[in-house]
Amino acid sequence: MSFRALLSSSNFPKSPPETISTRVKPNPTRCLIRSPVNSPHGCRLSRLSATEGRRRSGKVYADVREIADSLRELVKFGDSLSDAVASEDDLDSAVPWWEQFPKRWVIVILCFSAFLLCNMDRVNMSIAILPMSAEFNWNPATVGLIQSSFFWGYLLTQIAGGIWADTVGGKTVLGFGVVWWSIATALTPVAAKLGLPFLLVVRAFMGIGEGVAMPAMNNILSKWVPVAERSRSLALVYSGMYLGSVTGLAFSPFLIHQFGWPSVFYSFGSLGTVWFALWLNKAYSSPIEDPELLPQEKKLIVTNCISKQPVKTIPWKLILSKPPVWALIVSHFCHNWGTFILLTWMPTYYHQVLKFNLTDSGLICVLPWLTMAFSANLGGWIADTLVSKGLSVTTVRKIMQSIGFLGPAFFLTQLSHVNSPAMAVLCMACSQGTDAFSQSGLYSNHQDIAPRYSGVLLGLSNTAGVLAGVFGTAATGYILQHGSWDNVFEVSVGLYLVGTVVWNLFSTGEKILD
Repeated sequence: MSFRALLSSSNFPKSPPETISTRVKPNPTRCLIRSPVNSPHGCRLSRLSATEGRRRSGKVYADVREIADSLRELVKFGDSLSDAVASEDDLDSAVPWWEQFPKRWVIVILCFSAFLLCNMDRVNMSIAILPMSAEFNWNPATVGLIQSSFFWGYLLTQIAGGIWADTVGGKTVLGFGVVWWSIATALTPVAAKLGLPFLLVVRAFMGIGEGVAMPAMNNILSKWVPVAERSRSLALVYSGMYLGSVTGLAFSPFLIHQFGWPSVFYSFGSLGTVWFALWLNKAYSSPIEDPELLPQEKKLIVTNCISKQPVKTIPWKLILSKPPVWALIVSHFCHNWGTFILLTWMPTYYHQVLKFNLTDSGLICVLPWLTMAFSANLGGWIADTLVSKGLSVTTVRKIMQSIGFLGPAFFLTQLSHVNSPAMAVLCMACSQGTDAFSQSGLYSNHQDIAPRYSGVLLGLSNTAGVLAGVFGTAATGYILQHGSWDNVFEVSVGLYLVGTVVWNLFSTGEKILD
């Protein structure tokens, strides 16, 4: 109901009563004042003298006119208020709920889905390599070479991807990466049948595409996500990698049994086109570029994000002179050595040591990655909560990364003492679950210490991490030919301990580069 209608339903008169005489002639015998028709007293005549009648008539007229003017102003104000409320209601009802969903979290979810595809396309080889090696007669050293060839290309685009993202924007770079690695994934069966050199080149090309993903994502989120939401957003995005591993490991055995090993690469590679269409339509490199972003959210992001100005030059000398930067680089290397070995060799470990068949190996591998997805988001929530409670960012990063190093080190040492496959799988799950706390440790630290150069810095540290993947994956094949799985895990544990010491001595959560 409008204000005017509400007012009309009340007992207030809209205008002075018609029975009140506004012009009175000096006639003492005339009824000068008549009560309103709705008066409970009925019509009363007051016989007044001419002088007193004129005086009282003028007073009544002035009072009634003042009341009428006040009511008219009140009606106007009420109508304006009603119109304002109605327009606001119309605005709220005109915007669908999905458009009122925070746009920064749309960006986070799109990055999450990109990383989901990233690891789906990466881990499918760890399952498909078993029937492929049987078909093409590959020995363990050749398998290790194929697994490591991905990292050749992945290594090349880490720093380049960070520079590209920080200068031209993360949207273009991440979109390029997804399309590139999706094409390479679909071409993998063709390359394998042409010969080993072709397969190595295609796997390296796939690494080129995936190599730009992390720097580009880090660049985008540094512009879109406020500091108070940083750990949670990064944990969600990185959990996409873990769930991608879950999806890839769960569906690959089924596809291989039903349609043959090439079907894994064709089906997974085609999903990139769907993601790319959504990315082009919804994503922007920064909130300033998004014309559909609501003003309230834009204000929230702009006032709470540190990274605002685009990068024109990279101060390499200054960056490399900072001890926290080197703490990131060394710790990233130590962390990724163990992580990439588990990523690429775990199905083989389950198949050779625990005697699981191909299907069981793929399904059992899902459990540790599910644990990582849960632990990453739990760690992100804990980290943001600790920061909001007043604990320094430096202390939070050191706590979370220490868990990410010492947890896997402890559980990997237990693998040589367990006698049942179930306990071995449990140790693997706990190892990778605690490893996921690193997403709120070193993986969040790039935006802490150098928000404007977060893409470059992640590319720099992840280059060391990729080198760990290249050497660790290839070295595992060599170690298995001359030693045992215990030796493989001993090397990983040693590097986890080194990373713990370096991180706690030299890392910081404070901004060191403007």
